Amino acid sequence: MAAPARGTQLLVAHMGTCFRRPGLVALEVLWKWSFGVPLLAVVLAHARRIREAVAASPQAPAAVDFSNPWTAAAQIAALGHAYEPHIAALLSWLLPLAIVGWVLFSGVGRAALLAWMERGARFRPLAMMALQAAHLALLALVVVGWARSVAWATAAHFPDAGEPDLVSYSAWVIFLSLGFFTLWALLSWPLAVAPVVMLKQNCSPWAALGHSFRLGKAFTAKLVEISLVMGIVRLALLVLAMVFSAVPLPFRDELGQETLQTVALAAVAFYFLASDFFQVVRLRSFLEFWKIFRTDC
Repeated sequence: MAAPARGTQLLVAHMGTCFRRPGLVALEVLWKWSFGVPLLAVVLAHARRIREAVAASPQAPAAVDFSNPWTAAAQIAALGHAYEPHIAALLSWLLPLAIVGWVLFSGVGRAALLAWMERGARFRPLAMMALQAAHLALLALVVVGWARSVAWATAAHFPDAGEPDLVSYSAWVIFLSLGFFTLWALLSWPLAVAPVVMLKQNCSPWAALGHSFRLGKAFTAKLVEISLVMGIVRLALLVLAMVFSAVPLPFRDELGQETLQTVALAAVAFYFLASDFFQVVRLRSFLEFWKIFRTDC
């Protein structure tokens, strides 16, 4: 085994490797955006239709008055009740199609990326689809847990009688969101490294997933470290994108609404491009750590 090295120290070198091989990032962007852009177009088209249907309804609430947080909270709740049946009807057929589409696109795209990244690796899209489906199932469990926790916070701080406690509610939502985000980073590393194990061991997806829990203490520590660092990087990218989109707000009268929308779209595109880049960096890190530790699990 090579001399110990911190995952964060080697991460910079892996970033440089990905910069020198832009085709890897381009492939990651290609398969993700080939799925995401058409899905976003469908969502936007139905969102306009739902907005028009709710606006035409006689039960449609008035515009939200953000100058009064107590009134705004009640108005937002009324808006949620008005939109809920339309959104539920849309998700009843769009969500299953999106899940199937994501598994197909991600299986082919990630298998092609690993085959290109590691010379001599087999192209195994069907096996990768199985791992991506398991990855999505775990994400769904974490999201459901977060949603139920937020629902508990809502019920506890918005009583039927009396004033809502917005400060405590906001604190709980922030705490729960960061907590579940960290939980996802801690739980998702076996599924994240399973494609590398499958590629190196030439085994089935489920055998690779089982091997992921038996990589050794030193190797596992590096994988968890990289996963936590990537989680922090994504949070930083999200904050940076929000800052970019908010920069022109003081000049909205001079710039106009179209300019603000263009800046917001550019900030969103920056976030997804940077996120795709760091996803490639993480895979590259897993492959390099495999070469360092060379476990025969």
